[in-house]
Parts: sequence; structure tokens; C-alpha cells
Amino acid sequence: MIRALLLFLGLVLVPAAAQAAPAKDWSQTVTLTKEGAHVIGNPAAKTRLVEYVSYTCPHCAHFVAEGTAPLKAGWVSRGTVAVEIRNLVRDRYDFTVALLARCGGPAKFPGNHEALFAAQNDWIAKAQAYEGQSSALPADAKPAAIMAEIADKTGMLALLAKRGVTPAQSRICIASQPAFNALMAMTKRALEQDHVTGTPSFLINGTLTEAHDWASLRPLLPRAAN
Repeated sequence: MIRALLLFLGLVLVPAAAQAAPAKDWSQTVTLTKEGAHVIGNPAAKTRLVEYVSYTCPHCAHFVAEGTAPLKAGWVSRGTVAVEIRNLVRDRYDFTVALLARCGGPAKFPGNHEALFAAQNDWIAKAQAYEGQSSALPADAKPAAIMAEIADKTGMLALLAKRGVTPAQSRICIASQPAFNALMAMTKRALEQDHVTGTPSFLINGTLTEAHDWASLRPLLPRAAN
């Protein structure tokens, strides 16, 4: 009786299992490569975009502010492009931030990455002031101790604390030898293997492009995602 009535009204019963499931948002998926780089998106995406960044690079901050949201919305979330973020460290401040960005594991990396770039002007100003101050550290202080002091004096520890990473956890990240080695290896690869001469730089499926900003990168992405 009910089925006959539904047919009369032009309605069709669709089993719940047959209903279309919501599309997966791949921009929420973050994995690590064996070299320690972060991949945001579908690991099996046909297009792999490698993004080389330096945290002390203002052009990188501009790209993140301008390009990250549309890149995620138009390509990464759909699973057509995966973005692999690699570091090309330029100085001890860049190194400090790169280590802190990794705090909290892969899931926290995109948020840390974007927050640290968004605050770049502020912590760079503090870094410049720090350069003119005398340090309480001994002359033979280890790099981890120096970078921990930098993180404190530039406000990076406070910034990460707002994101749920305690200062003690941040100091552990700064002192991580595996992370230190990974950043050094990525920098060496950038310069010696991928022939990167500045940041931001982009590789698409292993080929270095001439793009250095969102306006020049966008046309190189798969047309199907536009």
C-alpha cells in the first residue's frame, strides 16, 4: 500500500546506503614523506606540487596569504593536487621557525605553517631587536639552546602556545635531531638536486617551474580543477 502510494506521488524510496556520500575533503589529510616533508592532500593525486619555502622569506608569506586558500579549495580538497611542502632554510631564525612548525605532528602542521607566516612581520621585527641584545647564553651554547632563546625572545613560543603547543613541547621540537637532519637534507636537495635558487619555488611532478607567486603558478595547475 505504501509503495503504491509513493509510486502514485512520483516518489522513490532510496536505500540509505545508495545515497551519494559527501565528497572527501582531501585538504584535511596530511602525511609525511620518508624524507620528512609534509604532504597536504591526496597522496595518490596525479599532480604533486612541491612548494619550497623559507620562513624568513616575505615572498613566501605573500604566497601563503594569497594562494593557500584558493589552492586548497580548487585543487587540493578535490584530490587532484597534493602539495608537498619542503624547507630551504636560510638562517637560524628560519631554522627555528621550521622546527616549530613541525610541533604537534602532521595534523597540526598546516595550521602552524600558516600561523607562523601570518605573524612573520611581528616575529621578524622582534628578531631584529634580538640581534642587538646581548645573550645570556655561553659562547659555546649548542644550536638547540640558541634557537630556544630565539623562539622565546621573538614570541614564537607564545604563538605556538595559542595553538595548543606548550613552551616545553616547543623546546623538545627545537632539540629534535631527526627534524634538524630532515631540514638540512631538504635544503641540500633544494640546492643540489632540484636547483632551486630562491623561495618560494615550485616543482610540478618533479619539474622545476618558473613560477614564484600565485599569479604565475595558477595557470600551471590542471585545467580540470579550475
